[in-house]
This record gives sequence, structure tokens and C-alpha cells, in this order.
Amino acid sequence: MSFGRLITAMVTPFNDQLKIDWEQAGRLIDYLIEEQKSESLVVCGTTGESPTLKDDEKEALFRFAVERAAGRCKIIAGTGSNDTEHSIHLTKIAERAGADGALLVVPYYNKPSQEGMYRHFKAIAESTSLPVVLYNVPGRTVASLSAATTLRLAEIPNIVATKECASIEQITELVGSAPEGFTVYSGDDAITLPTLAVGGYGIISVASHVVGAEMRRMIDAYLDGRVKEAVTINNRLYPIFRGLFQCPHPVPNPAPVKFALNERGLSVGGVRLPLIEVNEEEAAFIRKLFA
Repeated sequence: MSFGRLITAMVTPFNDQLKIDWEQAGRLIDYLIEEQKSESLVVCGTTGESPTLKDDEKEALFRFAVERAAGRCKIIAGTGSNDTEHSIHLTKIAERAGADGALLVVPYYNKPSQEGMYRHFKAIAESTSLPVVLYNVPGRTVASLSAATTLRLAEIPNIVATKECASIEQITELVGSAPEGFTVYSGDDAITLPTLAVGGYGIISVASHVVGAEMRRMIDAYLDGRVKEAVTINNRLYPIFRGLFQCPHPVPNPAPVKFALNERGLSVGGVRLPLIEVNEEEAAFIRKLFA
């Protein structure tokens, strides 16, 4: 299973009542595939506000995304949680919905050991025929999946990739030791190009909502050996990569990118509490990024 080099972790559009806006969800999927050149979409991941989506909303989103994409890109269902049994339940729902893969985040809050994380991911992978992508994001989960545990999990046949947010050093270590067919993605837009440079496969991105087509050009340029062109594009995009998370101080994803999309005429709405929308200072900063 190839999910491509550029994957977008898709926001969940809401209406004024903070219910899923299905018309805008369809429009967003089309836009990400056709205009921003996404090769796969993660649905109900962190950027999709998975912590505040109910199970029936997730199931409906999985089915809707599969039907709307209609084979134009792969759909990866965010089915991870800090409860192994619940993650198995969600992954089976995603499989029945026709998803192409499952993204499983490191269990958060309960701080499992490395052996606990290994058993967690192994149990979920063995419960499904879907290809599984691990997701290590210690800034959100506190617990961090070590390179050694990731490589141990990579030996399980349907664990096919990881989204790594720990460090470029960990990405480098994983690339150097991963078995054939196991792909390493960055989860940090700002190190997309460095990830490619050390042998990583691609990016699971937030910024690709708004600069995905340019990111594809950067990736393609690097892979074609046009390194100077890739560096030029990266330098142009870097303020956006950083600015969507530091506007002008840290703002939790996905409030900034939702604001940027709304400014572009894609009405994805606000965010559910405990997240809040960007304030006036932050809004002005984001507008300046794209001026």
C-alpha cells in the first residue's frame, strides 16, 4: 500500500452549531485532491479534532470521505486512542467503511511503557487487515514511541509506516534501520525537506491545506535532483510552516489553518471547545503570512 508522498491531515468542517457540515466536507475533499494535490487524506486525526468527535461522527466521516474521494486518493482513518479496546473498535469501523488504512496515535495521558505501547499497537494491527500507520507525537501524548519500539513494530506485516514528530534525529535513525517497505513520514511541515534529505518518504501535513500544490512541487523537485529549486521553495514556504503554529505565539492546531481556509472562501467553520478560534492579533498575523 502506497499512501503517496504528500498526505493531508484534514480538518473537520463545522457549521455555526459546530455540527459536521457535510456540504463543506465534500467541497474540502475535492479541493485538497484537485487543487492541493494531496495523495491521501487522514480523516479524524488530531487536525480533524478527533478528541471531540463522537464515534458515530467518525464512522460517518470515514464513509463520507471514502465515497467522496471515489478512488482519487487514499483515505486513512484516525482510529487511535489511549484505550486499546476502543481503538480496535474504531479500526474495525474504519475497515467496514472502506478506509484504505488506519492512523494510530501513541496512547496519551496514561503514559504507557515501551512494552505497553508495543502490545497496544500489535493488538490493534492483529485485529484488522488494514495497513497501519503509527503516529508518534510526544508534544501531545507525553509518552514517546522509541525508535527501537517502532522498528520492532515495523516487523508486523500490516504496520507499514510511521508519522514521526519526535525529531529529525529519530527520523534519521528509523530510515537507517527500517525493514524494506516500511515508510517514514514527518509530521512536522517545517522539516519536510530535511526528512527527504535523510531518506524519509514524505509528509503528513497541515500546511498542505493551503500550500499543498507548492509542497508537491518542492518534493518533486528534490526527488528529481533539482535540489536548489527545492530549497528555494522550502525557504518561501518556511514562514507559513512555522506561522500556522506560532501566530505569533503557539496556537493549538487546527484553529490557525481553519482560519486560513475560511479566509480563502472554504467555509470550514470554527473549533469545538476546549479549543478556541484565533483572536484578532493571531488573525492579523495569519493574514500577513499569505499577503
